[in-house]
This record gives sequence, structure tokens and C-alpha cells, in this order.
Amino acid sequence: MASHAAATGPIGVFDSGIGGLSVLSALREELPQEQFVYVADAGYAPYGERDTAHVLRRSQLLADYLYNSHHVKALVLACNTATAAAVASLRGQYTSLPIIGIEPALKPAAAQSRSGVVAVMATRSTLESEKFQALLVAQIPSVRFLLQACDGLAAAIEQSDQVAIEALCHRYVQSLREATHGGAGIDTVVLGCTHYALAADVLTEAWGSDVALLEAGEPVARRTRQLLEAAGTLCQDQAHDASKGSAGASFFYTTGDPSALDQALKDWLVNPLPMRAAKLLLP
Repeated sequence: MASHAAATGPIGVFDSGIGGLSVLSALREELPQEQFVYVADAGYAPYGERDTAHVLRRSQLLADYLYNSHHVKALVLACNTATAAAVASLRGQYTSLPIIGIEPALKPAAAQSRSGVVAVMATRSTLESEKFQALLVAQIPSVRFLLQACDGLAAAIEQSDQVAIEALCHRYVQSLREATHGGAGIDTVVLGCTHYALAADVLTEAWGSDVALLEAGEPVARRTRQLLEAAGTLCQDQAHDASKGSAGASFFYTTGDPSALDQALKDWLVNPLPMRAAKLLLP
């Protein structure tokens, strides 16, 4: 399918819920002149505890919506689970559209770790995916990766359940520490779900300030810029057509409760714009 996007078109971003706001924040920092359309598929979340067929079907619906209704010039899958399940299929369908996926930062973690012991906190679906397993096998054998499926954590963050967030973070950190007889050696933790970046303060407290937490928002933002530059669609204008919104504007849609996304924008998004979320009806 050919791209129909112009340089003034928006960048589409989607996630199963609010986790992708951590990626959107990095995108807006890197590309302040661009417009973004963000879709939270909260009515069908969490992806991380669903089967691959479900995630692929939802990802295809969201991509179709963003491409056909908003004429996006690039698409960011701000979800590790969706990337693992659907990025290859979407790239095959939208052959001229830059599609940026997200994956756990195993290679950067391996390069950064001094001890050679890296913890990976992710959803069960991501850890069991073929894409993640292939990524893991490709890492240098001298680094030991400890994998932790964090069941329920993304859902707790989605629901802003602070009690559950703190309990689950501490439970999974303790599990990883026990796997290393007290945690000796773990100096780097990969956050393999975009939701987890929104609980970075709790995780930092649980791990301690001497353990580095790696997320993928900034690398994804840099990669998006590179692809837009290569395609010649990077926005250079200080302002867009008024009918389409101003430069740097973000538009938000959700298949769940718009008020919940509105609250998340206030809680999590850096310098949020005064834009209310709209209800999106997709089958």
C-alpha cells in the first residue's frame, strides 16, 4: 500500500493504553514541530496478557484507522507486545509508510552493564514472543539476562492503582533479586513495556539509585526523526494549516473511557497540551 502522506501530515502513535505516553513524550521532545495522533486501545487492553491473534487484529485495526482517517506520514507502535505481534505484518501492508516499532533495549543494556548481569521486566506475551526470543539469542553470550514476567503491572498502571503498582514492583524486583541470591551483580534493568516507564520512580526506589533503568522512548524518537528525514517528510514549518491544528499539536483518542485518558495526560505527559481525549469506536 502506497503512502499518501505529506510533510504536514501527523505522526500516528498507538498503544494498548496509556503506556505509549512515555514514548509520545520523547517524540514531542525530539520533534517539537510535528503533529501527533495518539490512540489508546484501552477498551481491548491489556495486550501483554492477550494472545498474538488478538494483538495482531487490534494493531491492524488501529493502523488502518490512523492511515485512512488521519493520513499519517509515519506510524509508531508504542507497545512492545504490539511490535512483537504485528510490526512485520504492518510493514508488509504499508510498504511506503515509515513504521517504527519498539523492542526491549537488550543490546544497549549489554553494552552498558559493567557486571554482565541484566534484568528484563516485561509482559509475559513479550517475553514469550518469537521476536523477543530471537533478540535474546542475538546478544553476546558473556551477558546474563534474567527475565521477569510482570503479570498485572501494566494493568495496575493503566488503572492508576498506586497501591497495586508499588506492591507489584517490589514483588518482581524481589523475585529478580532472589534469582541472583540477593541481587548481587544486577546493575542494569530493561523496562520491556512502555507502561513501566510511568512507574520509574517506584522502580528506582525498589532497585536503588545505583541500578540503571533503560526504556526505549528516546531511541524510538531518534529513529522516527531519521526515517522522516530519509523520506523527506520532516516538518520544517513553524505552523500548519489552522484547520489541521498548530505545529506540535497532539490529538488523543481512546476505545476506553476518555476521562481516564484525560487524567493520564495530566498525570504522566510532560507539558501536556490543553486537548481532551475523544471516544473512538472501533469494532
